[in-house]
Amino acid sequence: MTSTLLLLVFISGYLAIAFEQTIKLNKAASALLTGVVCWTLYMISRHDSTVINNQLLIHLGEISSILFFLFGAMTIVELIDGHNGFSIISQHIKTTKKSMLLVIISVITFVLSSLLDNLTTAIVMTSLCGRLLTDKKDRWWFGGMIIIAANAGGAWSPIGDVSTTMLWIGGQVTGYHLVIELLLPALAVLALPLLFVVIKFRGQSIREHLPVVTSETERKESTLILLMGVTSLLFVPIFKALTNLPPFMGMLLALGIMWVSTTIIENRKKRKKPHPVVLALHKIDGQSILFFLGILLAVGALQSSGLLTQLATFLGATLKNDYLIGGVLGLISAIIDNVPLVAAIQGMYPLQTFPIDHFFWHFIALTTGTGGSCIIIGSAAGVAVMGIENIPFMWYLKKISGLAFLGFLGGILTFVLMYLM
Repeated sequence: MTSTLLLLVFISGYLAIAFEQTIKLNKAASALLTGVVCWTLYMISRHDSTVINNQLLIHLGEISSILFFLFGAMTIVELIDGHNGFSIISQHIKTTKKSMLLVIISVITFVLSSLLDNLTTAIVMTSLCGRLLTDKKDRWWFGGMIIIAANAGGAWSPIGDVSTTMLWIGGQVTGYHLVIELLLPALAVLALPLLFVVIKFRGQSIREHLPVVTSETERKESTLILLMGVTSLLFVPIFKALTNLPPFMGMLLALGIMWVSTTIIENRKKRKKPHPVVLALHKIDGQSILFFLGILLAVGALQSSGLLTQLATFLGATLKNDYLIGGVLGLISAIIDNVPLVAAIQGMYPLQTFPIDHFFWHFIALTTGTGGSCIIIGSAAGVAVMGIENIPFMWYLKKISGLAFLGFLGGILTFVLMYLM
């Protein structure tokens, strides 16, 4: 009975988020209510407050690490933007053709997300597009492709997505084999939807981007802040590898270094203006962070109640085919965050069943990493882009979801063909 109520509350909250524009209720409010009600129902059903509170604190720790990572990345990006750092990049993008610009942005996102991670990359590239594009609908289309490219790029790298990192650290995959097995399928995930959108934009142009008029000193400062910001973001996975601390610690270290550096720069100017980091903090979209918190709390309740494990067991008993199981789990990751889903899969299938670098683990990394693109709130990158550009849930569902699903199928087909060969 409680499981049914949990699912009903989760689905109701999901529908409220989907029809945000219709019911005129902010998606952050719907997400927070859903998360809290789910945990309340779970608590009432078990009557063991100590165990459930401990589970909640464990989930809150995991959620906080993601939120602090997001908070730090968004602040650094706003800091770069506040110093016109993205104008330095945009000045080197000379094309005025929408189709060519889309290809450039998508390819950069795909590559960068494998070096950083899909969340940080999505934030950086969406902010850059905000500088290059003036039309709102154009930014939405580019944002949709950034989500697809970021998730595809993160799927073939052990540090590109939290779920692939989990499989890597858990011993299910090795970095070398993950790259070799998933690079081409991940390219297919991006290439198919990109082709359709490029055709849509064929012959269309954007207004030539006018550079921000600044002095030579200001341009040098913008370049310095840009290089420092990008370097600090690139340092995050290196910091994790060196210290074994979670990624959000590296992101907070990067923010701290940026804060100190910009303080030194501002103190030399002797201007009585608000500090750039303070201004950047004011620009952070708190609603997006609260929305993310509510969604992850709701998913955590489903995981703690055992519903996700029951789902994995049901799929295994019903489908009885590894490819079908992996494909369905990938689509489920568009509704339920791929991190707890992959955690449930790791618990369901021990290494005795599927040894290290078994094709099943690579397939799971591909499907759960890229399936989230099918719905805008199905991945961290999607949530971030949705918050930055205020992309409506239903617009994404109508315009982008079908293309993302096409790429998802293309990646699966490429993977299967490679394995059979």
